[in-house]
Amino acid sequence: MTSVPTPIPSRTQYVLEEIKRRILTGRFTPGQALVETDLAAQFGVSKTPVREALKTLAGTGLVVMSQYKGVTVRMVDADMAREVYDVRLLLEPEALGRAVRRGASLDAARDALTRADEATDTAERSLANREFHRALYLPCGNPLLGRMLDEVRDQAALVSAVAWAADPSWEREAREHREILRLALDGDADGAARALHAHIASFVRRAFPEAEFEAAPAARNEDGQA
Repeated sequence: MTSVPTPIPSRTQYVLEEIKRRILTGRFTPGQALVETDLAAQFGVSKTPVREALKTLAGTGLVVMSQYKGVTVRMVDADMAREVYDVRLLLEPEALGRAVRRGASLDAARDALTRADEATDTAERSLANREFHRALYLPCGNPLLGRMLDEVRDQAALVSAVAWAADPSWEREAREHREILRLALDGDADGAARALHAHIASFVRRAFPEAEFEAAPAARNEDGQA
């Protein structure tokens, strides 16, 4: 019986996820060239799915396509970190506060935190931490706000991968995650939002001390006003 070839979209998705995983776990480092022919040989596919995957990754900001240099993993510096983390600092605490105020379930965040604590390698822990943050903002009640934060997830993970490679700080972040979740589960929307803002800001400031960010969100009164 003649085997049926794997559809191109499936091959593209496989290549896409594998390149992304290698970038976010540090196997492909910032500035490294990503050559279509080499990647195609590594993954056992033609250049077409590799090319499509790289185009998608360029759209998410993980790689840079240049007429002269070809495709490279995006470099991480203070300007890039400030750009990405400014968005997170402005939107993520607000999204968490809204999720808490509307009484949304945070079971997914609790599960992700457990997976992070039980992780046996850096890649597994990194993925669980990303899912923890997503589980905090996704149930905010505004799908557009959730999609906007999803847009910067990969770039934020790239910043994190570079920072962790230089200065692993898993235990500190795990403690902060537990405190954020505790406040959220207690129904303290403002406290959880402030703790999340401090957590995000302190992480990127340790990695890029020269970066400057907005102040923590102001507390709201009982009517929800600032």
